[in-house]
Amino acid sequence: MDIASLASAFMGWSQGMIGTFGYLGVFVVSLVSSASIFLPVPGFLFILAAGAFLNPVVLGLVAGAGSAIGEMTGFGLGRGGSHALKSRDVKWLKRGEKWFRKGRGFLVIFAFAATPLPDDVTGILAGMFKYEWKKFLLAAFLGKTLLNLLLAFAGLYGSSAFLSMLGIGS
Repeated sequence: MDIASLASAFMGWSQGMIGTFGYLGVFVVSLVSSASIFLPVPGFLFILAAGAFLNPVVLGLVAGAGSAIGEMTGFGLGRGGSHALKSRDVKWLKRGEKWFRKGRGFLVIFAFAATPLPDDVTGILAGMFKYEWKKFLLAAFLGKTLLNLLLAFAGLYGSSAFLSMLGIGS
């Protein structure tokens, strides 16, 4: 199967999922993909595809909410396993603790959530260092919403150009 056939099949599948479940489907896919810790589940592909069919602003907000709630798994892991993790002499833990102790936690959480950086780590650190869960959720929501808005608009404006380039769309 060539790349044009794969792209066409994925777009067809995505359109069917979006048509059936709409924004609820987007929320669930975003939540599940963000809840998986250290296992990359490519929810961003779904958002790109959905951007071609759904309102990109609403899509970004819904996907941002689902993703932020999904990130609470890392936060919970950090909160629950903080004693075991803190007893280890790990360089990234010390660096993370410095960020949170200096009041940079919100900015770090937002930056990791708004980029493809591994934001599971920031959730674990926030939980470990007893960062307020409401602030964590807000920073994750803002960052994930920004990232998903960019993906949604890329899907809106890029899908027709991409399909035309492959010779399978207008």
